[in-house]
Amino acid sequence: MDAIGIIDKILVNDRHPTTMRAMSTVDRAVASVGEAWALRGEALAAAPADPEASRAVAERVRTRIGEAAAVFREAGAHPELVDALGKLGHLERDAGRQEAARSCCEEAVAVARDTGDPVVVAHAVRHLGDVHREAGRLAPAEACYEEALALYGPSGAGVATLAHANALRPLAILKETRGRLGEARALWNRARTLYREAGIGAGVAECADRLRRLG
Repeated sequence: MDAIGIIDKILVNDRHPTTMRAMSTVDRAVASVGEAWALRGEALAAAPADPEASRAVAERVRTRIGEAAAVFREAGAHPELVDALGKLGHLERDAGRQEAARSCCEEAVAVARDTGDPVVVAHAVRHLGDVHREAGRLAPAEACYEEALALYGPSGAGVATLAHANALRPLAILKETRGRLGEARALWNRARTLYREAGIGAGVAECADRLRRLG
């Protein structure tokens, strides 16, 4: 079965089959990605977590998003493919498969550059930076974060406040790791302001805690 047929099969039991049939193939794939990612969120929120059940859900989610990504490739739907690849990279990171995560994120960056949209590129590059940082490749991680912030612009103009804060946060962590504490302090301060504007209490609290520890 080709990728388009797989997506149709996945969605056959959707709560709104008439609506889904009226949607385009790409729209159906987008819906499948959304449903799969929501399923992951529900699994993460469940407590206590059953490791076997969690792995089964993660594999189901990974399969569905991978199938949707194939549809996006066939259709040349680049922004949708970037999003799917980013989610696949996240799933691979969750599973500890760092090289697979890197492959997904590097493809996402390449596809994002083809869109010509600097914000799409910035998001993809930031996620690749996370993969590098978690693997201890600090120099390429820093380059990714700096590129993402440059693409967002000095004030994050035109970018969602939360996205901008989420780009500052990992760079601040990296600066701490590399012993550049003054730079880290400045980044945590900027991130705290943006998390406060976005109404993300957990983000504000983390920034405040980091700043206290830095002195």
